[in-house]
Amino acid sequence: MVDELLKYKNRAIQLSGEYSTGRVWLFGEELFPDKSQRLRNHSADSFAWGYGGSGPSLLALAICLKLFDTEIALAVYQDFKWKYISVLHQSDFEIDFTLEYFKPGVKI
Repeated sequence: MVDELLKYKNRAIQLSGEYSTGRVWLFGEELFPDKSQRLRNHSADSFAWGYGGSGPSLLALAICLKLFDTEIALAVYQDFKWKYISVLHQSDFEIDFTLEYFKPGVKI
């Protein structure tokens, strides 16, 4: 798992979202909730951010599935949600970040 996380330690992750539609893009590619919903049904129909509920869980899993293999994504997406997704403002956003300080399983 450490090797997977190290791939993005210093690489900028580009993420943007449109709040009114729930649309999100990772590295300019639009994300869709289908695969996330099949793996873990959080009862959300679309992505959301800015709190810790089911829409942010769905988004965090979709992002982690693009960054990591499925096993790792399932293991870290809740920590990813709390570190990066729940803290976003509930509005449109464009951010770049790295995983330099992302430590799954470590409570902040």
